[in-house]
Amino acid sequence: MTGKNARHNAFLRLVSGNGATFGAESRYSLPPSKEMVIGRDPSCQVVLDAMTYRMVSRRHAVVRPLSLSPDSKFSWVLCDLNSANGTYLNGQRLYECQELHPGDRISLGADGPQYVFEYEYTSITPATTVNQVVPLPSATNYHGHTQLKQPDYVSFTQLFPIISTGKDLTRKAYLIPGILTVIFVVLMFATVGRPQANQVIVATYIAFAAYYFVYQLCGKQKPWWVLMAAAMSTILILLSPLLDLFIFFFRGILPGTLPTPQESITFTELLVRMFFGAGLMEELLKALPILGAFAIGRILSSPWRERIGVWEPLDGILLGTASAVGFTLLETLGQYVPDITQNVTQQVGIGAAGQLAGLQLLIPRILGSVAGHMAYSGYLGYFIGLAVLKPSRSWQILSIGYLSASALHALWNATGSINALLLVVVGVLSYAFLMAAILKARALSPTRSQNFATRFLGPK
Repeated sequence: MTGKNARHNAFLRLVSGNGATFGAESRYSLPPSKEMVIGRDPSCQVVLDAMTYRMVSRRHAVVRPLSLSPDSKFSWVLCDLNSANGTYLNGQRLYECQELHPGDRISLGADGPQYVFEYEYTSITPATTVNQVVPLPSATNYHGHTQLKQPDYVSFTQLFPIISTGKDLTRKAYLIPGILTVIFVVLMFATVGRPQANQVIVATYIAFAAYYFVYQLCGKQKPWWVLMAAAMSTILILLSPLLDLFIFFFRGILPGTLPTPQESITFTELLVRMFFGAGLMEELLKALPILGAFAIGRILSSPWRERIGVWEPLDGILLGTASAVGFTLLETLGQYVPDITQNVTQQVGIGAAGQLAGLQLLIPRILGSVAGHMAYSGYLGYFIGLAVLKPSRSWQILSIGYLSASALHALWNATGSINALLLVVVGVLSYAFLMAAILKARALSPTRSQNFATRFLGPK
């Protein structure tokens, strides 16, 4: 019945969401006398779990009764409450309040929970009266939906947002990277005139920024001290007699002798030498901290075993790229930069020219590690984690990962002396291999529901 003796009640029905239970408890009636705020804050009328729906703001959106129309039917409007990830109505982001119609789909964030706005009709007796609802400000029609301007009231927390942001300031505003950036900038100023100290600080900051990029793409939390330990372990290995043993085996026994500048060899011979003397040797060396973390994790009890150990491909990628950071820093600051600084100084006779050349080499070597050492080691780390997930095929998986990572490494070293354009192609290829490994690792992750989402570009 939809005549004079009938009324329609509006409600929201939850149709999608992580861990949502669809049924009676996922349906929310919309009373004609008050607004319904949706968010994670306990004071909201529709409260969403803070751990499950991290993309939802504390007070994300509100559904308000609009007014009584001449035919005694209520209307409701949807308004976004300045949420971080936006409110979407039928796939379009909401910037002003809009009237709701039956069947409208509401999304809290581009990939958050979704609700459908619906009506149901119930019969009422003629004696039943309806309480008058205070009308909201006048609205205008736009593309089939009513738009309502937000009120002009400005709250104290809107004027001073730092007071009310709370934990979101550290979680969503990249506060820690910002603090570290300020610290490094101050240290750079403090070391002006001391080129060696300044180079160490600049290199460390660039390496931190490059690694943070990969960490965000992985989307899994790993204690910072575990990642630092992986980088430091690689540095200690390079400074230990173990490096001499690696050099003796891969470059002395195996055909991995690196060519001298005066030696003339074919590209094929150069590629073979780089495969054994750089690819196989250095990738195995950088994988030692990953294998060490796996061994330590096996003897620990939960939750330390999950924090330290390697239990999935994402763990291997995070530890592998951290190990590569340590390798790149020591190799660049301990070998390449001092060598070019000394050579240019001797040729020109001006120390400042050598220091400038060292800085010019330092920046691309550290920044390019995302498509270099970090790409090879992270790619191999993916296979180490995959071997843990699939132990029955572990040796096959490890062999493919070790050989392919070493081949990419050798290809980069060999093409560097031939053509800059080929070097770009190999660098892009190495980066693509790492990104593909990260995407697959995220899909395979046993903790996928707990990992944080990352999106550097908005949804199309």
